[in-house]
Amino acid sequence: MAPVTNARHIFREIPQDSHMLTPNLSGAPVPGKDLVHDTSETIDLDNVPLKGGILAKALVLSIDPYVRSRLREQHIKGYVPAFKLGQPIWNIGIVKVIRSEHPDYKAGDYLYIWDVPFADYTVFTEIPPRTTKLESNKGIPWSAWLGVLGMPGQTAYMAWKEYSRAKKGETVFVTAASGPIGSVVVQLAKLDGCKVIASAGSDAKCDDVRALGADVVFNYKTESTKEILQREGPLDVYWDNVGGESLDEALLAMREHGRILQCGTISNYNDPNAYGLKNYSMFFQKELQMFGFLVFTLYPKYIDRFLADMVPLVKEGKIKHREDVTKGLEHSCQALVDVLSGKNHGKKVILVAED
Repeated sequence: MAPVTNARHIFREIPQDSHMLTPNLSGAPVPGKDLVHDTSETIDLDNVPLKGGILAKALVLSIDPYVRSRLREQHIKGYVPAFKLGQPIWNIGIVKVIRSEHPDYKAGDYLYIWDVPFADYTVFTEIPPRTTKLESNKGIPWSAWLGVLGMPGQTAYMAWKEYSRAKKGETVFVTAASGPIGSVVVQLAKLDGCKVIASAGSDAKCDDVRALGADVVFNYKTESTKEILQREGPLDVYWDNVGGESLDEALLAMREHGRILQCGTISNYNDPNAYGLKNYSMFFQKELQMFGFLVFTLYPKYIDRFLADMVPLVKEGKIKHREDVTKGLEHSCQALVDVLSGKNHGKKVILVAED
């Protein structure tokens, strides 16, 4: 077979105003400038050396807010490494093995891999950590394995089990509740018998959250977070996906010995003038606990339990999910911009190939 085009999505330039020593980088990436779709590379699928590894074809790739933090200079430290200029960006994905020299994998296997370059084809001479073989999609779309059954669902499940200590009858507040993490947290909290207050950024997203079973749902852009929390609280657990003002108001509404699960601060990711906390004295006044976490740390402890619990719940429709699928690797940068601005409607994924 003659060599074929191997399209890639390349990190070409650091987004404007991102040359600062801070994890909260300002300036959204610009499609065609900062991230560029490149079709200049070819690959010989039959003869490319594998060196004991595998040749994989990308099927579905994940778009997550934290990817923005990786579009920075190499010397700037962060909780995840920076991308390399001139190279493809990468994230979690579902791939199909085309050829293999690895004893654990064969052609036709489907793999969930955390470190997949945004390219049509990749040779993995070494298999990345946390790679999972998926025997089949179990009647669930591959896109769901990047959302409710992927990193977002894993983050929600693992941190909820580890830190929430939720009891029946307690009150939980979830921000970005229509998103791929927040939507799972809402449903886990309801399964544990909690009252759930949830916020989202549009009326349509609020409708989605109500359909998940949340008890109180509001559009934070048109309604007062402070008034609703003061009326519906106090809060025993706050799952924070956004940081900023919502976190500040939640601090005031927390019950003594409440637990805050800090998952993200998307309200600050592209804002050079990020909101500063004013109510941090509530931490000692109410003896609150706040847990920061990364799913990588919780993964070894919970992955088997997660799959055993969540796959049946998703397959039976007891845990609902929504994916926002963009077709075409060339649209990856715009998909990231949409996620950072809240324009996605469900878990954003890039469909590279059907199979």
